[in-house]
Amino acid sequence: MHLKEGCSLLLRVKKPQISFLLNTQTQTIPKLDKTPKITLHTEKKSKLNNDQYPNPPLNEYNVVNRLNGEKDITVALEYFKSVVAGFFKHTQLTYKTMINKLGHEIEYLDGIQYLLQQMKLEGISCSEDIFVSVIDSYKRAGLGEQALKTFYRIQDFDCRPSVKIYNHLLDALLNENKFRMIIPVYNNMKKDGVEVNVFTYNILLKALCKNNRVDGAHGLLVEMSKKGCSPDDVSYTTIVSSLCKLGRLKEARELVSRVNPIVPAYNSLINGFCRQFDIKEAFVLLGEMMSRGITPNVITYTSIIDALSNTMDVDQSLSVLAQMFVRGCQPNVHTFTSLMNGFFKKGAVHEALDVWDRMDGEGCDPNVVTYNTVLHGLCLNGNLDMALSFFDQMEVSGISPNVRTYSTLIDGLGKSGDLDGATKMWNKMVTGGCRPNVVVFTCMVDALCRRCMFNQAYSLIENMKLEGCPPNTVTFNTLIKGLCSSRRVDWAIEVFDEMEKHGSDCSPNATTYNELLDGLNKEGNIEEAFRLVKEMMTRGISLNLVTYNTVIYGLCTAGMVDEASQYLGRMVVHGIHPDTITYNTFIHAYSKQGNVKDAIKLMEGMAAQGCNRDIFTYTSLIYGLCEVLSLEEAMVYLDKLLKEGLSPNVATWNVLVRSIFSILGFSEPVQQVENILGEG
Repeated sequence: MHLKEGCSLLLRVKKPQISFLLNTQTQTIPKLDKTPKITLHTEKKSKLNNDQYPNPPLNEYNVVNRLNGEKDITVALEYFKSVVAGFFKHTQLTYKTMINKLGHEIEYLDGIQYLLQQMKLEGISCSEDIFVSVIDSYKRAGLGEQALKTFYRIQDFDCRPSVKIYNHLLDALLNENKFRMIIPVYNNMKKDGVEVNVFTYNILLKALCKNNRVDGAHGLLVEMSKKGCSPDDVSYTTIVSSLCKLGRLKEARELVSRVNPIVPAYNSLINGFCRQFDIKEAFVLLGEMMSRGITPNVITYTSIIDALSNTMDVDQSLSVLAQMFVRGCQPNVHTFTSLMNGFFKKGAVHEALDVWDRMDGEGCDPNVVTYNTVLHGLCLNGNLDMALSFFDQMEVSGISPNVRTYSTLIDGLGKSGDLDGATKMWNKMVTGGCRPNVVVFTCMVDALCRRCMFNQAYSLIENMKLEGCPPNTVTFNTLIKGLCSSRRVDWAIEVFDEMEKHGSDCSPNATTYNELLDGLNKEGNIEEAFRLVKEMMTRGISLNLVTYNTVIYGLCTAGMVDEASQYLGRMVVHGIHPDTITYNTFIHAYSKQGNVKDAIKLMEGMAAQGCNRDIFTYTSLIYGLCEVLSLEEAMVYLDKLLKEGLSPNVATWNVLVRSIFSILGFSEPVQQVENILGEG
């Protein structure tokens, strides 16, 4: 899809053309759908140039070596067909070699069935390894059902299903989470009298855990023990990891304490606590590991460093890194990437780039995730030029950008107002063969909205479904936000009314309503805002902190402070704690009304509620005090402001200067200055 100023949306995906044919002189093989034929000549002379393929003694060893050494699948296939012209008879091994090569090319998978049929016609039996190779090929292609169909034909090829074949089939089905197919296959396995092993059980455990059936997985552990098949590290780690993902950390911890100490299980448990930002418990587990004689590995330390970095506690992250070096544990690319992420989140760009240099010094090559982290961090901190430089470096290093790379840069360029740059990056992505996803589309919608190109943004959303990438709620929220920010609330409401026509993934959420409420408040349309709030509650969409703050702000701006106080009460009843914005809104409203007493009371209570006072808090209160001609009291709060490490801004000084001039009787000159400056 090439995009020119947000107008052209044409995505062309070229499908590879496949051309190969399998015929025999004894029988014509039916053609598979959408697949041209492959011809295997049995008596005709090869059309290949003899200079290209000199005629060594044709034996199994030569043919297999030639096939294995040929990188071009079409050339290998042509050679495979040509050798029979020299009266060479293919063997089980040569067929297996060719089937393996076809299996690694998704465009040639249908040809595997022709070769299997040809083996059957020639009376060559299929080995266990051939069927495993075929099943694995379908697994790689995400064709689990095709693997199952092939499995059901196994006895037609004089091959009995073994535990190895069953395991590979179960794994192929698990790969696509075809849980309803896995259980019947397992039951069939038991009926066939095939003795299951630990690999079978581990696949079943993963299937159960993947479908949140951890209790069933516990039962399977018991069955394993009864049948004399001892669970291994993978078994326990699978269940521990699943329990952690479900938030059942206490159960996971108890299980780890009961089994033999193993690093992977501890790593899953530590990662579980880190995901809940219970880093203190993660350190306790780290100590417990060492007390049980288990040496933490790079995954253990990286999980903790990543959690600390996500909370911007980079100092402690560096301490853990130092601990790694002391204990002889070499950090990997994920460790360094996590550290850089922490520094970027904290706004410490130079320190993040120092980590990049340290990583390079340790001989640790960056991957696409590392580059994406750096690009995101640089864009987040306004270093767009440097981000583009890293992008160029990425391509020179031979690392292919992915959709995340492009979405990061398009988002950064769009937010900087560089629509032309965002458009060029979009076109580079498409011509490079990287298919845009809903995130990239949404970033492009945002870029267009920031330039007020709403018609183009809407057209882009309309075309998303045609391109096989339907929009979602976030996409529409982005357009609605852009429209509301440009005071086009009526248009935003029209878009809002159309959202659900685009499918269940486009249902309005709290953010949708919040954007509309904000737009309506800015227009002073309190009545329509109230209607939307009632609609939210009717639809079962919970009002969140942003919703309450938006409604309270609208009411206070309209001078309806008592009504705003009622919403504050509802907010607290529903367990939502007011934040600094909530307090500032009321303090500003009370100060405008001259009710400085209540404003001071609210401000003094902020600390007890865990809310920090900021410059807006103090400026609003100082304004209220100055309005009631209490300049001396205003100076007291100016002093408090400075003692809290805050710096007065232009608005603060304007309030104080205006008050001083008014007291001195210079209100008319002040009015004239305000008129000149456009502040009146």
